[in-house]
Amino acid sequence: QVQVVESGGGLVQAGGSQRLSCAASRSIFSIKSMGWHRQAPGKQRELVAGVTSDGSTNYADSVKGRFTISRDNAKNTVYLQMNSLKPEDTGVYYCNAVAFGRTFWGQGTQVTVSS
Repeated sequence: QVQVVESGGGLVQAGGSQRLSCAASRSIFSIKSMGWHRQAPGKQRELVAGVTSDGSTNYADSVKGRFTISRDNAKNTVYLQMNSLKPEDTGVYYCNAVAFGRTFWGQGTQVTVSS
C-alpha cells in the first residue's frame, strides 16, 4: 500500500510559477513510477509528467519546456515545477504512484491560472 499526498496548489497569474509536491508514505525506491496528472473542468484526466524509479522522465507535449518533474529520494517526495503558466494549465492536479501492480492516487490539488 502507498499513500500519496499533494500540496502546493493555488491561484497564480499567467506567466507565473508554482511548485507542487507529492509526498509518498514509503521509500520511492520501492515505487515503480510516480506521476502528475491533471483534470480540467469538463475534460478527461491527462498525464502531465512522470518519473520512473531509475529517474527517466516523460512529459505531455503541452508542458514540455515549461514543467519539470523531479524527485527527492531522501524525502520520498516528487515535485512538479511549473513555469510560464497558462490559463489552460488550470485544473486539479493529481499525483499517483505505481507499485506492487497497483496505482495509488492522491486527493488532488487545485491549480488556477488567471489571465
